[in-house]
Amino acid sequence: MADAFSNIDVQAFARELDAIRLRAESELGADDLRHLKRTKQLQTWLSIAGYATAWTMPNPVSVLLLGVANTSRWTIVAHHVLHKGYDKVPGAPAELTSRAFAIGKRRYLDWLDWISPEAWKLEHNMLHHFHTGETKDPDLVEENAETVRRAAWPLALKYGAVAFYAATWKFTYYAPNTFQVMRRAKRKGGAQSSEESEAYLAAWDFRTEQGRAFWRECVLPYALTRFVAAPACFLPLGPLAAFNVWLNSVGAEVVANVYSFLVIAPNHAGDDLYRYEGSPRTRGEFYIRQVTGSANYDTGGLRDFFYGYLNYQIEHHLFPELPASAYARIQPEVKAVCERHGVPYVQESLRNRIVKLIDIMVGLTSMLRAPLTASQTHEKSFS
Repeated sequence: MADAFSNIDVQAFARELDAIRLRAESELGADDLRHLKRTKQLQTWLSIAGYATAWTMPNPVSVLLLGVANTSRWTIVAHHVLHKGYDKVPGAPAELTSRAFAIGKRRYLDWLDWISPEAWKLEHNMLHHFHTGETKDPDLVEENAETVRRAAWPLALKYGAVAFYAATWKFTYYAPNTFQVMRRAKRKGGAQSSEESEAYLAAWDFRTEQGRAFWRECVLPYALTRFVAAPACFLPLGPLAAFNVWLNSVGAEVVANVYSFLVIAPNHAGDDLYRYEGSPRTRGEFYIRQVTGSANYDTGGLRDFFYGYLNYQIEHHLFPELPASAYARIQPEVKAVCERHGVPYVQESLRNRIVKLIDIMVGLTSMLRAPLTASQTHEKSFS
């Protein structure tokens, strides 16, 4: 597949996408800011409704309300704000830009989760986005699932491993992985690499300085707030009320993990998406990799909220510094450009993408390989 895209006019493809980006940036305005504020208000009301019912008894309503609020706070608000999506929106207050969002004490107000916002910005915004589909990509599912893929286990046991991973992945994968990436970068004076691996369990070892830092910066702030402080607020209603809140909070955590896994992980996994060797050397090559290494889901309506705007993953990977609301506006144009230039644009139902994700994780299928190099595209150097 080395010449999979050799017939594409890469320069023309890049020019058309650049034009879309420039126009999208020029159209940013009050509607984008209102969209973000309405999303935050909806999340707040979901959380209020979840806790208002959580003290009465263990129940699926509270669990779902809290789980959806938790997930959308990450996928829609934190994800796009920390990508500088609202830095260029006229009138955006500082707390809704990457300059102040979730920094210092604002972490407790803006995005309190197992994941350190600082670590997330490095691991996700830099390594994942600039090395999509490469071995350097820390979120390359096929690579991360190699142990399960290669294991001589019964298929049912592999499916069980995927289920466990889905139910715990923020705690067992994202928190320690992003933290270790950040620690390596700081040790190297800012170098950003995911290739130098550390023992996975090192992040959890409370006997070491690194382990204590991980617990102090990632685990304890969220665990104590979500599972201790929040239930304790209901003690005036009785110990049973506090216990019910704790139990519903645990259930909501599982829902948030499974929910976020099912909308995030399928974005870059499937036997119709590409992996690459080496790094892109041109802007057009970079664009092709972002499109062919990503998948969209069905778009429009309430699906956008419930999919966390991750149903516009191709547009997001092309232009990560746009607000969530902008992707719906440019998606038809981007798709048309890709089709006109013969660049595969994958879009299908979330259900189908989940099936393809699981098939990759258990080793039933593999991703496509297409090492695209500048010599094949005859384009100027990427800068």
